[in-house]
Amino acid sequence: MLSISALSKSYPNHAALKQIDLHLQEGKMLGLLGPNGAGKTTLINILSGLSKRDAGTISWFNKEIATTDSRYKQSIGVVPQEISLYQDLSAYQNLLFWGSLYGLKKSVSKEKTDRILQDLGLYDRRHDLVKTYSGGMKRRINIGAALLHDPSLIFMDEPTVGIDPQSRNLIYNYIEKLKTSGKTILYTTHYLEEAENLCDRIAILDNGKIIVQGTLDELRTISKIQESVEILLYATELPVDIAAISAEYQHRFSFYLKDHALTISGSGIAEALPDLLSTMINQSLKIKKIEIKKINLENIFLQFTGYQLRD
Repeated sequence: MLSISALSKSYPNHAALKQIDLHLQEGKMLGLLGPNGAGKTTLINILSGLSKRDAGTISWFNKEIATTDSRYKQSIGVVPQEISLYQDLSAYQNLLFWGSLYGLKKSVSKEKTDRILQDLGLYDRRHDLVKTYSGGMKRRINIGAALLHDPSLIFMDEPTVGIDPQSRNLIYNYIEKLKTSGKTILYTTHYLEEAENLCDRIAILDNGKIIVQGTLDELRTISKIQESVEILLYATELPVDIAAISAEYQHRFSFYLKDHALTISGSGIAEALPDLLSTMINQSLKIKKIEIKKINLENIFLQFTGYQLRD
């Protein structure tokens, strides 16, 4: 649906985006992840026509376009990081205002406003001023304002940042509804678990470059991170005969003992765990705790972007 090729953007002090290649499949949700300052918001600003690119092409349905093209602009909805609402107006008034900017007829705007407020759980508070809303309620209205004109392509820039679990869960459900209706979504977030659960594909952006992209399974394969299990023994059980435990599996798994924690890593470790535990029990070892460490998006993200703190 939307393809980006060799897109670059520089500011006087740094290059924000460097030769970005990205493709959004119609009806799918792409998660764009990256540390602070990676270039995520810059990319969304360019795609939504708020900033100009220095180089590269943007194609919409296989046709190169300018982001100022009126048909393209009418087809996108943008949920910004910042709350874009008038605090001294009600939610209802805010949505009607945005509807007028989209050129909707008043009757259509009212109908869509009512439906969005119901979907976002705010219909009963529709006439209250936005400044009386909680952060989560404002975030929900912020999303609603971007969707009044029923866009087919939606850019969401950290739409759940800093909100309560109930609001976040409602937004998740609403996004699933958008996906079911066939919307195409580009989604940035620092909450890796929500990207893992919501997105069809994931791209990791760092220092202005796409480091890796693909489905979660593809990222697991590319990362070469192995599943592991940590078995914590009672301290009195040392020393441990690693050779006896690993005899059958030494060619499949790696074994590492530190203090009284035994870490076993390798593909298929969860399936082999019962036999490994049986071997340990036969050695009269007493197990205090078992933790299976799955390969999740957090592991993958940190491997590709590093463990150093970003401010």
